[in-house]
Amino acid sequence: MTAIEPDHAVAVVGTGTMGQGIAQVALVAGHPVRLYDAVPGRAAEAARSIAARLDRLVEKGRLAAADRDAARARLSPATRVDELADSSLVIEAIVEQLAAKQKLFTDLESVIPDDCLLATNTSSLSVTAIAGALRLPGRFVGLHFFNPAPLLPLVEVVRGAATDEAAADRAHATVAAWGKRPVRCADTPGFIVNRLARPFYAEAFRVHEEGFADPATIDAVLRESGGFAMGPFELTDLIGQDVNEAVTRSVYEAFFHDPKFTPSLAQRRLVEAGSLGRKSGRGWFPYGEGVRKPEPRTAEPCDAPAEIVLHGSLHGPSAVLHELIVASGIKVTTAPVPAGDRGFIALPGGAKLTLTSGESATTEALGPCVLFDLALDYRTCTRIALAPSELASPEDVRAATGLFQALGKKVSVIGDAPGLIVARTVAMLVDLAHDAVGRGVASPEDIDIAMRQGVNYPRGPLEWGHELGAIWADRLLRRLHDDYPGGRYAACQPLRRRAAVEESLL
Repeated sequence: MTAIEPDHAVAVVGTGTMGQGIAQVALVAGHPVRLYDAVPGRAAEAARSIAARLDRLVEKGRLAAADRDAARARLSPATRVDELADSSLVIEAIVEQLAAKQKLFTDLESVIPDDCLLATNTSSLSVTAIAGALRLPGRFVGLHFFNPAPLLPLVEVVRGAATDEAAADRAHATVAAWGKRPVRCADTPGFIVNRLARPFYAEAFRVHEEGFADPATIDAVLRESGGFAMGPFELTDLIGQDVNEAVTRSVYEAFFHDPKFTPSLAQRRLVEAGSLGRKSGRGWFPYGEGVRKPEPRTAEPCDAPAEIVLHGSLHGPSAVLHELIVASGIKVTTAPVPAGDRGFIALPGGAKLTLTSGESATTEALGPCVLFDLALDYRTCTRIALAPSELASPEDVRAATGLFQALGKKVSVIGDAPGLIVARTVAMLVDLAHDAVGRGVASPEDIDIAMRQGVNYPRGPLEWGHELGAIWADRLLRRLHDDYPGGRYAACQPLRRRAAVEESLL
């Protein structure tokens, strides 16, 4: 199916930040654009705002003056719905209320031709439910842009239960012709990004709520060890706690209170207190002129051990630590792994130092130990989180800290959080991604593209899962489930089946 021709009109209804952004995208792509808003004067005001944005693009050398002038000539504010009658595509970006959206589209159906595509930019409502009021629901799709629409490449093309395949194909082709990266998605709560991103926030909030680490430290670990562009506390302060919490509650309620999507009580209290983040001057962190953001907890310098014993090999990406430790000048002696154990570093005092597998460090099976967190890349990461067992001595903790400091890493010692911070977050992302593929929400490729481009993750969750292995994710979640029974950490069936296949190939 081919894209809508550039000389065909595109209408945008709703002239807030998102509506203006979508209109600008269509305008720069060459379409005549009609702007409509139910509030008198808003469409004309939005047209002036878009024209000013085009001027700034010219000033920055991103748009030729002649193209700017042509685009401004194609932009038309409308005062009535019937002025949109010549449109080939109408995109709605109004208030997130089902009844309001249904009324808008039923009104549109009385004036537009039957071959006009209709699209909603909703991020939280059911595309199927909005289309349910329409005479021709087959031409209705979701086109979920990300803010700011002119800059962010991702667009989720959402098929409702009644959406015709041809309509979805044409919408996909049109968005691609606009220079965006469309991904196909079934009509499921949260679509791809808002569904799969929940653990990035939820696991961090839970670690904080249980007193294992403070927000600044959790953010630093996820950035500097996990490779995420921002930590969840600073990111939700930027988004707005009310906005982020509303999305979480919407997904939770839409999935009939599935424990995997349980909202955070601590975040709810922030919203109730009016601490909404940057826009209110305070959220997880304080903001304002002269206000200093809290620093992450970073261990003081400790002496590195002169020698360690490596029993077996460490798991997956942490195996490279052997090479890094040798390069740092620390003597490494190798030894076999005791029966029934996994690879670990024996510190001078006898305590084990090993990558978390999801369990609490304080277990009889592990004995005195210090667990370290997952890193995106142990060569380049700049911070490592450690969780010591209550059986570990202060000397054991200092030795583990000094070892990683000798590798050029900052060290954050946190409480005995099962799965620490990065590992439990990544395992949950992998699980939800496998579940989404298994349920036909989207293809594996589109899921990874959506999470990289929509929320700037360093890796797609399925890409990460492929590197770490389904066995790793499944076992880590099983151990978390032992500590937190109730279903939140119960691995989905597709992940468990993939782990079983991997087991059979060993």
